[in-house]
Amino acid sequence: MPKKRTFISFDYDNDSDLKTLLVGQAKNEDSPFEITDMSIKEAIDNNWKAKARTRIKGCDVVAVICGKYTDVATGVSAEISIAQEEGIPYFLLQGRSNEVCKKPKAAKTSDKIYNWTWNNLKTLINGGR
Repeated sequence: MPKKRTFISFDYDNDSDLKTLLVGQAKNEDSPFEITDMSIKEAIDNNWKAKARTRIKGCDVVAVICGKYTDVATGVSAEISIAQEEGIPYFLLQGRSNEVCKKPKAAKTSDKIYNWTWNNLKTLINGGR
């Protein structure tokens, strides 16, 4: 089975360390997913959103890392909205076990935040929700 191309959405200002951890997990031998760093290090404007849309459309799934301030991370909400518009599946990961992690504003009320375990991650990447 080919590896799922995965876009990571995260709060750039507060959770870059978590993105690094997820990228590391993609390198595991039994990883069902691959990540190409698609971070956009520009101000959020229409040009930024167009670039994000192109990158998200090129992926099979979007992994959203939720942290303490994700509810106010406008870039994360913009990326989830794009995934919703383009019909790209996404899931929310509990980024920190020792903090209350918040859903992005664009997440649906029915979206669950999943514990970030290796088994959960493999299931979520393959569509289990």
